[in-house]
Amino acid sequence: MGSHRLVAVQMDPLEHINIEGDSTFALMLEAQARGHSLFVYDVNSLALGEGVAQPGQHRPARVSALMRPVTVRREKGNHATFGEAVRRSLGEVDVVLMRQDPPFDMAYITATHMLDHVHGTGPGQALVVNDPRWVRDCPEKILVTHFPDLMPPTLVTWDVAEIRAFRAKWRDIIVKPLFGNGGSGVFRIREDDGNLNALLEMHFARSREPLMIQRYEPAVTAGDKRIILVDGEPVGAINRVPSGDDHRSNMHVGGVARQVGLTERDQEICKAIGPFLKEHGLIFVGIDVIGQYLTEINVTSPTGLQELERFDGVNGAALVWEVIEGRLGGS
Repeated sequence: MGSHRLVAVQMDPLEHINIEGDSTFALMLEAQARGHSLFVYDVNSLALGEGVAQPGQHRPARVSALMRPVTVRREKGNHATFGEAVRRSLGEVDVVLMRQDPPFDMAYITATHMLDHVHGTGPGQALVVNDPRWVRDCPEKILVTHFPDLMPPTLVTWDVAEIRAFRAKWRDIIVKPLFGNGGSGVFRIREDDGNLNALLEMHFARSREPLMIQRYEPAVTAGDKRIILVDGEPVGAINRVPSGDDHRSNMHVGGVARQVGLTERDQEICKAIGPFLKEHGLIFVGIDVIGQYLTEINVTSPTGLQELERFDGVNGAALVWEVIEGRLGGS
């Protein structure tokens, strides 16, 4: 266990989380148990101040946020006690956990640019987890396309004719927005479904973003496996099973978590992507596997830590903190 550290958590409101399932809460509990002090702030309070009053002066970039000290506990309805909010430089803390949920839009991307100014382990810096540059450069549904041998047939495009041709070839498809999360906006379109044109018209009337189209994998009825990797190494998995008639397995939309082990194919997938994750400072990652195929690599705000501990007794939060403390070393 490392020395006492100051930890700032960039997240959606802590007051409204589900303490039985939230991975950020698990990371905060573990940090506190290891003797670290916690602060929380909303991404909208980030501020970047730069510039010099006279040419020739030097003033390092200053990134600050309106931070509240906080103590957390596993007690429903009373899981957090806050101190007074004070604007502080992120360079005064040791670690920043970037844990707000997508959408991965320009606001999200801008926040990663601001955090770039403070990311590091030296004086006046804070270790940002995950590395903001590589969070920015690794959108979950695009990053996976760099591992084509692990993916099901997939298309990313604005071109409606290409989408129609893809459906004609594969017959049963999944249509999803590139930068959403939690299963929002994900549709299954079968060969005889007459709604494809209307769906595409609706999407492109409201958005300039392309769509991701994938062949529907019947194996999803047995579950969408979330594998958690820490510093590029798999530490366990949970299986998210669709409920009722919904094709989506995301727990945000009613999917149910089940215990599951790692198969030989799962290990093969992790071995293929693990070195990339480790090299690029992507310490806490969740990948999605359906049957034999890798479908997403989640680097923004992955979940699953609490379910993994309940099912397998694996304290993934502790493993994440061991890596963070190792990176900080004696700094």
